[in-house]
Amino acid sequence: MTGAGFDPAFIPGITGPAAKSQPEPEPESESEPTAPEPAEEPEPKAETQTAEAPAEPEEEKEAPEDGPVFEASDRRAKFVADHRGVRLSLDEENCEFRWNEIAAVETESPRFGKRFTITVHTPDRRWYPIEIEATARARFKEWEDELDAVLDAYFEEA
Repeated sequence: MTGAGFDPAFIPGITGPAAKSQPEPEPESESEPTAPEPAEEPEPKAETQTAEAPAEPEEEKEAPEDGPVFEASDRRAKFVADHRGVRLSLDEENCEFRWNEIAAVETESPRFGKRFTITVHTPDRRWYPIEIEATARARFKEWEDELDAVLDAYFEEA
């Protein structure tokens, strides 16, 4: 049986069914070294992670770094588009998209005001908008041209 009447922590659509607790079987003998075995397993995983970490920068170095780059930022927000993809950051929150994860990039400039909006759309119908405050409205045209150059160079429409 499920529902808030039986489980006060149950919220339909948000929480899954409560995990049923099963009694754990007791170990047959305590002389077996059960604790060192789990300790040994994470060590090889750590080694594989460190071995994989240097491989990623090598892949980044293979991409052309002399291509166009677009950067726009204000005191809170930052948008960067280059050969690696698109990176958005707002305060301490960051997200990064590779070019194959992007379905569209949309820009919007208001009729009044200095907030330039860039929205990244993904193939799974999600969008990530970020607003950047320009020092002057004249920057909007400059930012549009720079972003178009980066999109023409790296973004492949399907």
